[in-house]
Amino acid sequence: MTERLIGDGLVLLDLDADGVGHLRLNRPEASNGMNVDFLRALHDAVLTAHGEPRLRALLLSGQGPNFCAGGDVKTFASKGADLPDYLRQATSWLQACVQGLLSLQVPVIASVHGYAAGGGGFGLVCASDLVVAGESAKFLAGATRVGMAPDAGVSVTLPLLVGLRKALDIIMTNPVLTAAEALEIGLITRVVPDGELEAQSLALARSLAGGATRALGAAKRLVWSGLGARVEAQLPEEARTVAELSGSADALEGLAAVIERRAPVFGGR
Repeated sequence: MTERLIGDGLVLLDLDADGVGHLRLNRPEASNGMNVDFLRALHDAVLTAHGEPRLRALLLSGQGPNFCAGGDVKTFASKGADLPDYLRQATSWLQACVQGLLSLQVPVIASVHGYAAGGGGFGLVCASDLVVAGESAKFLAGATRVGMAPDAGVSVTLPLLVGLRKALDIIMTNPVLTAAEALEIGLITRVVPDGELEAQSLALARSLAGGATRALGAAKRLVWSGLGARVEAQLPEEARTVAELSGSADALEGLAAVIERRAPVFGGR
């Protein structure tokens, strides 16, 4: 028996009889690309999860061909000179979503298929407690590729997950990581056959939901608390940097190149 907590819109949230919440990013036609409206909906869903006493684990997934392709570059490009202000708003909502997932007192499991890219997809992966990926999943930081900087706490969470040198390599050179490579460096928890992703992710969530919920919540809090203050302190600096960079010539060129499906030509400005 499944109860719909948020039954329509850009983000869906269900609760099953085992106490597993199913949070689904629901903008498949845009690969779940994030704009302000989407991020507001995600924040509402995260807050609903916080207020649900029956919740014992949260399973995060994306509808359509990709988990989340990051920010909605077409929306960003349409803002023109107003882009810095728009991104200040967007990053504020994204920060609130990340903080909400980190502080949720039940395990958060990301179930990843297709691409997990940018502050949206890659950032949510880094902010989840456990990550199950289909064998064909791909991971991309992507920010510097379009003249931007990491957000969603990635400048803190990624080095802690994979180490400083590897994090800098991922952020600066933007490799597209396979699921096997992501597993090898500690970015994700496990890799499963694509056809078994949904079933195995749900099985893990149900296993955790059947555990000692308060103990799991306390364990999560203790583990994340060592970096929680650092992440929280870093988020405003990330937002300031992203907004500042968004008005640069290279950022505008990066967005245009993505939309036009060509390699960007950066001038270092």
